[in-house]
Amino acid sequence: MSEKFEILNLDLKAGNSLKIKGNIANDAENFVINLGKSPSELGLHFNPRFNESTIICNSKCANCWQSEHRDKHLSFSRGSEVKFIVSFLGDKFKVKLPDGHEVEFPNRHSYDKITYLSVQGGFKVISFKQE
Repeated sequence: MSEKFEILNLDLKAGNSLKIKGNIANDAENFVINLGKSPSELGLHFNPRFNESTIICNSKCANCWQSEHRDKHLSFSRGSEVKFIVSFLGDKFKVKLPDGHEVEFPNRHSYDKITYLSVQGGFKVISFKQE
C-alpha cells in the first residue's frame, strides 16, 4: 500500500530546512519527496528508485516535467529507518542523506517560499520537523 503524507500550507523560506524521518517499506520500488507550490508546480521532486539504484531529482512547471538530474549515490535500503534533511537555500535545494552525502538541485523556478510538501510511495513518515 502506498503511503501519502501531505502539507498544503507549509511556510518554508530560504534558509529553512525540513527533517523527515521514516521507514522505507520492505517492498518499496521507490518513494518521492515533493516540495513546491502545488502538485503541478514543484521546485524539488526527490525520487530514489531502488530498481535503478539511482536518485532522480526534477522539477515541474505547469504540470510538465523538466530535465532530470540523476545521482547514483543510493546509500539507504528497503526496510530501513532513515532521516533526510532537506534544506531550502534560496538558489538551490540540498538533501542530506543518512550517510551524510548531499544531493543538490537548483531552484529552477526561483521560489522564495515553499508552501507544498508531499511524501508518497514506499515511505512512511514517523516524524517531521521544520527548522
